[in-house]
Amino acid sequence: MCARATRLSDKAIKSIKPDDKDKVLSDGDGLQLRVRCNGSKLWNFNYRHPTTKARINIGLGTYPEISLAQARQLTLENRALVAQGIDPKEHRSQKRLEEQSITEHTLFNVASQWIETKKHNVTTDYATDIWRSFERHVFPKLKDMPISKITSPMIIELFRPIEASGSLETVKRLTQRLNEVMVFAVNCGLIFANPLVGVKAGFKKPVKENMATLKPEELPELMLALANASIKRTTRCLIEWQLHTMTRPSEAASTRWDEFNFEEKTWTIPAEKMKKRRVHTIPLTEQMLALLETMKPISGHRPYVFPSDRNPLEHCNSQTANMALKRMGFANRLVSHGLRSLASTTLNEQGFEPDLIESALAHVDSNQVRTAYNRTDFLERRRPMMSWWSEHIEKVSKGSLSASSFKRFKLVGG
Repeated sequence: MCARATRLSDKAIKSIKPDDKDKVLSDGDGLQLRVRCNGSKLWNFNYRHPTTKARINIGLGTYPEISLAQARQLTLENRALVAQGIDPKEHRSQKRLEEQSITEHTLFNVASQWIETKKHNVTTDYATDIWRSFERHVFPKLKDMPISKITSPMIIELFRPIEASGSLETVKRLTQRLNEVMVFAVNCGLIFANPLVGVKAGFKKPVKENMATLKPEELPELMLALANASIKRTTRCLIEWQLHTMTRPSEAASTRWDEFNFEEKTWTIPAEKMKKRRVHTIPLTEQMLALLETMKPISGHRPYVFPSDRNPLEHCNSQTANMALKRMGFANRLVSHGLRSLASTTLNEQGFEPDLIESALAHVDSNQVRTAYNRTDFLERRRPMMSWWSEHIEKVSKGSLSASSFKRFKLVGG
């Protein structure tokens, strides 16, 4: 018959003096008191793992903060877990994680951590757009919701009014972005599975529409409207700059003076501003240089070519050109991003090499192997094509800002 450990008492524990080495006293049932050489006294529960049968210690706290009676009660609770096949250490870790999910791992906090990671893979403007969409549509009701409590029905109820208003693309983007936050939470060990994996099926599917753009033969109409529009000179230059350079709205709006090499006649856009996170170099044509000359008196002493009205040290909004086109009468016919499509269609119809056109548009080949072996940006081969495009714009213009019509522009007053 096994000898039973002598039970400890409060009087005996208080009288224990520390030695040169740690010593362990047993109270029975796996409860132990470790007396450290520095005088501290720690409770442990020693048990065999329900599955591996390995000996494991789990700390129960310090004496006298945890009394002998409390330590014995904790031991009984842990023994009950072992009897059920549950590892007390794993059980405690899970409980702490659940408590953290309520107080720390809120949707706002997790989304904040996710967006910091996301910023390294997208442009600053796009990251800002993501966060604003959360601030407008998600955080007002779910900001403090524990990430572990988020469910598909909850999100469907939240976005149903947006769907009812007809903003199906907004719903699509929001569900995609929330799914990314949830995947981030899974990968960080905050939740076990993504509860929103199929939430998009709960909403109507938006009908895919092509970017509103003009036909090549409608370019003269655009240039005439641009020349006679009652818009600011900076906005007029921005639209024509985006048209000549074939850049995206955010890339054109955030053009900086220090990105130009006037000796080599190039504009190099850094990777962090590009959609595909790759440096993009554009050969400058004479018409592009003329536009920059027009802007020099306005912004040559500032960082950005197209400054903001509110803060001249910042660049104008990426939607500036888009709003101007609407005011010019092109609503539902042309968006600023559609200027790229107009250029692409025209150049393809003229028989220019598709690779040169795709490179000018900063598109990345879907064939990853081909992309890996074909790293050239065709810069020198693109120069004649870009010159043709700028000359074509100038040719069809009736009062544009290109070099031949700059004098007229000054008379009109911009």
